[in-house]
Amino acid sequence: MIEWNEQQQMIQKMVRDFIAKEVVPNLDDIEYNGVPPYDILRKMIKTFGMDEMARQSFERQIAREKTGTPKQEKDKEGSSAAAAEQAALRLIPTIELCRHAQGLVTAMGVSMGLAGGAIMSKGTLEQKERWALPLLTMEKIGAWAISEPNSGSDAFGQMKTVARRDGNGGYIINGSKTWITNGPYADTIILICKLDEEGVEPRDRKIVSFILDSGMEGLTQSKPFKKMGIGSSPTGELFFDDVKVGTDRLLGGSETGYGRSGAKSTFMQERAGVAAMALGMVERALELSVNYARERVQFGRAIGENQLIQLKLAKMEVARSNLQNMVFRYIDLTAAGKQMTLAEASAMKLYAAQSAMEVATEAVQIHGGYGYMRESRVEQLMRDAKILQIYAGTDEMQVIAIARDLLGRG
Repeated sequence: MIEWNEQQQMIQKMVRDFIAKEVVPNLDDIEYNGVPPYDILRKMIKTFGMDEMARQSFERQIAREKTGTPKQEKDKEGSSAAAAEQAALRLIPTIELCRHAQGLVTAMGVSMGLAGGAIMSKGTLEQKERWALPLLTMEKIGAWAISEPNSGSDAFGQMKTVARRDGNGGYIINGSKTWITNGPYADTIILICKLDEEGVEPRDRKIVSFILDSGMEGLTQSKPFKKMGIGSSPTGELFFDDVKVGTDRLLGGSETGYGRSGAKSTFMQERAGVAAMALGMVERALELSVNYARERVQFGRAIGENQLIQLKLAKMEVARSNLQNMVFRYIDLTAAGKQMTLAEASAMKLYAAQSAMEVATEAVQIHGGYGYMRESRVEQLMRDAKILQIYAGTDEMQVIAIARDLLGRG
């Protein structure tokens, strides 16, 4: 794939028009004034029929599982084309939203992709029917809770939140989670914690996951944090004080249903989307910078005539082109039914995050004093870009993942 096809360009324009009408006029409210973003996201989902597509896909999967029917195989060419189109349709809204409000993608992706996706991939049939569809259509908000105050990149090793068997077939959960996207407003929470196993070292204890609902006794959801960027993605803390759950809430129906491997596969899913997020931000930063370089006059000429400014713009275009090629490669791999290696996925995430931060920083520099003002919007891009170097694995952890995979020590 070397460019968007005609149909994809049409969808791109429709999404861009929707964002101009529904998102941009409300940007200050969702970014800075604490207005939850979910009504805007639900309107977008309905406008483009994403809820109906999710519902149809859900019903097909449930029907297959109930009858034990294997997924219908299509001819290779048709299957590849459909897979490529689906991948493109997922990424185009991501790119377009990130041109203005990266937080919207984070809020939507965690709710529909991580929370809803975890249940659809690892949940029992009963759990899918009970919890999944409202998350996939965003009728309800989902959260995926793994991070803790002291864990950081060592998510499993330093995990303190535990589930203790209560002796009656259920569990009692205690602990806390932080930096949880959608945490303050989540209706459904995928909680990843450790099993309190007597005689087993804390670092080696089993990882278990539960599906929780807001309002459960002992579960407290904090108010949204005030953050450097992505204000349109509410983030908060979760506290668990003797929260009692039955085995019906054990994701996958067993203590091994969604453990370390399930959580790690979710990390890979997050990393694959970062290039598309970075592409949208870099496109917008470059667009704003080119326009400003043409219009801003200093010492009798447009600043775009200065070679130092031209160098900055040229480097921005290199980053944009590389990111676009990464996105297209991901689509092509999806069409071929292949997955990136851990090294490639981590390299893509590392490059995308660093490029977004570098381009956004240079955009502020090109805009000078105006770039430091909220009105310019490049200052928001710069603040939003920083989180790409932190969540879904820090830059430093990507370097380690790349090297270990290349050395065969994953």
